[in-house]
Amino acid sequence: MNYVLACVIQFNQGAKEVRIVARGRAISKAVDVAEIVRQRFLPEGVKLGKIVTGTEILGTTADDRRNVSTIEIQLLKA
Repeated sequence: MNYVLACVIQFNQGAKEVRIVARGRAISKAVDVAEIVRQRFLPEGVKLGKIVTGTEILGTTADDRRNVSTIEIQLLKA
C-alpha cells in the first residue's frame, strides 16, 4: 500500500505520468500497484500507458550470471 499511496500522491501533486519499475519477484507487486491505483483510488483519472518488459543480466562472473525479468508500467493522468 505504500507504493499505491506514493503513486496517488504524485498524481495529486500534479504529475502527468508515473512509472512503476520492478524486476524479478517484485513484478507481481508492481502490477498489483498499477491495478489498485487504476481501479480503486483513481478509476477515472488514470489510464494505462506503455508497458515495457525486458531482461537484465546480473552477476559479475560467468558462474554467477543469471537473467532477471524486468517490467516498466506507465500510468497517465486522464
